[in-house]
Amino acid sequence: MRDERGHWYLLTGFVIGIVLGLVYAWLISPQQYQDRDTSPASLQPEFKDQYRAMIASAYVATGNLPRAEARLELLDDDDVVRALAEQAQRTLGEGNSPLQAQALGLLAVALGQGESALIPTSIPNETAAPDQTSNTPQITNTITATPDESTSEIAPANPSPLSTDLTPQATRTSNITATPLPTRTPTITPGSPFVLQENNFVCDTKITGPLIQIIAENSSGQQLSNREIIVTWEEGEDYFFTGLKPEIGPGYADFLMSPGVVYEVRMAGGGQTVPDITPAECETQSGRRYWGSWLLVFSRP
Repeated sequence: MRDERGHWYLLTGFVIGIVLGLVYAWLISPQQYQDRDTSPASLQPEFKDQYRAMIASAYVATGNLPRAEARLELLDDDDVVRALAEQAQRTLGEGNSPLQAQALGLLAVALGQGESALIPTSIPNETAAPDQTSNTPQITNTITATPDESTSEIAPANPSPLSTDLTPQATRTSNITATPLPTRTPTITPGSPFVLQENNFVCDTKITGPLIQIIAENSSGQQLSNREIIVTWEEGEDYFFTGLKPEIGPGYADFLMSPGVVYEVRMAGGGQTVPDITPAECETQSGRRYWGSWLLVFSRP
């Protein structure tokens, strides 16, 4: 017997199948999304950086440290303070937003200080938290001893006549006898909000690369975070901020020099300029040479 229904029954069955499939997927057994699928810890590194930047900006605007800390915990970083500080350094190094770098640095310092951190409703001018330096390892300035003992005296060659009056000496022991090679010594330009208090050439094999190390203090000797330092040389200019390495000190910052380049350093806002800073080498007793560093301590009267 011949079937005269045609092919309409096939189309009808196809439509009914689609309708039944949609009803099952949307109403009977819809897709369930779990929180772990959208956890901040599962983000790619570049999106984690954006997440930290937004948290830091919110902290600077509100000063709510517990909320910022709770949000950062969702990223499951091994060391939250270190992650923030490294991102702040990367942001400056890549020439991105300096305000974002400042916010990240402020949040890193605040987390390192805990409940004693200042609320960043405005950038602090003169004072830091009372216990800012109480738990912070201090950087020593010179290495002094006699040649017959286990320590050695380190000082810049051809010292400036002013440096003996302005540089309080601090000591630490060392197992290496180091002698800096001749180099130009920075001179002092008087009259500025920040005054150069110490200017030392440091020979320390634990320091990697020729660094300009900066410590910013107030008149009471407390270290000041979020202070801008400007470095210029013949072919360019750069700037960086104190407080981005809280594990060393809230008022500490450093800049990596290039061999053969002469730099000028000053604190922002009309700070005192220290010219003629250039990398110099130190030498151990065995004759091995390595780069020394300049340590500059600025104080605001």
